[in-house]
Amino acid sequence: LRDALEEVVAIVRPADGAAQRRLHDALTDAGCRLVVNERADEGIGTSLACGVVATAHAAGWVVALADMPAIEPGSIRAVAQALRDGHETAAPFFGDRRGHPVGFTRALYAPLAALRGDEGARALLITHPPHRIDVADRGVLLDFDTAAGLARA
Repeated sequence: LRDALEEVVAIVRPADGAAQRRLHDALTDAGCRLVVNERADEGIGTSLACGVVATAHAAGWVVALADMPAIEPGSIRAVAQALRDGHETAAPFFGDRRGHPVGFTRALYAPLAALRGDEGARALLITHPPHRIDVADRGVLLDFDTAAGLARA
């Protein structure tokens, strides 16, 4: 993300243990601005909403997941460019599968800021289908917290 975007904001849980403090330090050392989501236990929707509200000045958001570290900077830049080109949402596709990160323009601030629960922005992407960006980057699908993702690693 740091190689592809001007500003990277990491939404994190409170630093209530040694592992979380190490994560906070690593992200800060990597040049990320941290925003603490006090409601992280309520699901990924609260993390998305927390990040959007904390960066309300932004023209849009490129939302990446921490468990998908193999995404190439070019794929991230392509999503950001699609937003600048006027697409309301955008996502990379590897073959027929939509990957990450997913981009949202400022026009979707209100529904993003209202997200709750574990669905994230899935329902929003149904009503606002992402502009398709075909990439040759398998990393847009490689999720390290799933058995299938680990098998591909």
